[in-house]
Amino acid sequence: MSDVKKVVLAYSGGLDTSVILKWLQDTYQCEVVTFTADLGQGEELEPARQKALKFGIKPENIYIDDVREEFVRDFVFPMFRANALYEGEYLLGTSIARPLIAKRLIEIARETKADAISHGATGKGNDQVRFELGAYALMPEVKVIAPWREWDLLSREKLMAYAEANGIEVDMKHKNGGAPYSMDANLLHISFEGRHLEDPKAEAEESMWRWTVSPEAAPDAAEFVDLEFEHGDVVAINGVRLKAHEVLAKLNELGGKHGIGRLDLVENRYVGMKSRGCYETPGGTILLKAHRGIESITLDREVAHLKDDLMPRYASLVYNGYWWAPERVALQTLIDHTQKNVNGWVRVKLYKGSVSVVSRDSKDTLFDQTIATFDDDGGAYNQADAGGFIKLNALRLRIAGKKGR
Repeated sequence: MSDVKKVVLAYSGGLDTSVILKWLQDTYQCEVVTFTADLGQGEELEPARQKALKFGIKPENIYIDDVREEFVRDFVFPMFRANALYEGEYLLGTSIARPLIAKRLIEIARETKADAISHGATGKGNDQVRFELGAYALMPEVKVIAPWREWDLLSREKLMAYAEANGIEVDMKHKNGGAPYSMDANLLHISFEGRHLEDPKAEAEESMWRWTVSPEAAPDAAEFVDLEFEHGDVVAINGVRLKAHEVLAKLNELGGKHGIGRLDLVENRYVGMKSRGCYETPGGTILLKAHRGIESITLDREVAHLKDDLMPRYASLVYNGYWWAPERVALQTLIDHTQKNVNGWVRVKLYKGSVSVVSRDSKDTLFDQTIATFDDDGGAYNQADAGGFIKLNALRLRIAGKKGR
């Protein structure tokens, strides 16, 4: 008899977690509490409630929470203040949702007096690490049930067979009748893994993409968009002030229309293997470009370079699941301090898969046109000073050159 009486399951209502719900009931003979997060994935979440009810979950044990505003305000925006990119390309759309889900799982576990939490991450992936590091940081003694590390349903075809045997509906079957792509969506991105994407030689099907048109099919006319920043965060688009989640939703709409934000990536997972995935991050791609644009005129050179030095470390912490670790919090404190004067507006040009900054301005700008001009600067900058500056910086090179090395 299991000592687990009640478990909180991170439940999407999809194939994996629907199977897990039934498996937990059968294997642990325990009460299950389901938590479904509305992260802006663009799907109707009521079916998740109906599926949970079908398997005997008490109505009071079904949590469907709208966390869109918290997600963007407290997780996505802080990450974008750091200009975080994992391995130079990935905008961390899946990674950044996991600490919020872990936080909410623990809150519900405390509220319902549950003994354990459970998730649908596989034993091969990064998400198991992200969920569990977050959970242990917030509730050190929590018990975690990770079915993929316990059961023998180790392929999506086996999952589908189990689902059919237990009357679990499977949505979005592939056109040839096989398992669907493994997908994850939230307001920042949608990801695709599995099927023929597991062969790095195979090009992604055009029909796979959901949020973006192909750059070839995007409008022939460019679109210009003005973004207003306060302390490093976008607060208005084209003069209209919006909440954080509304900002990202609007940027997704604009970017998707112009074919912006597609990525086909082979990345290095934390558990050691290489993995191929495809991502759509239209709004995030625009946001990153615009944020670097406003920082270019408001950040001191050495502060900007320090941020760039720290960024890969910060990105790896997010990717590997250390959002709640003290080193990420310490880095965030430094990063947020640098954003005090990152205020102003940026105009971006969206055109056939590309986004470029075409103008920017700020009351806190460090750009001094009287010094930077190629015209007569009226003595604002003494060009003769550069000679001594160069000689001093060349001193070690000249000494080494005289020694022939």
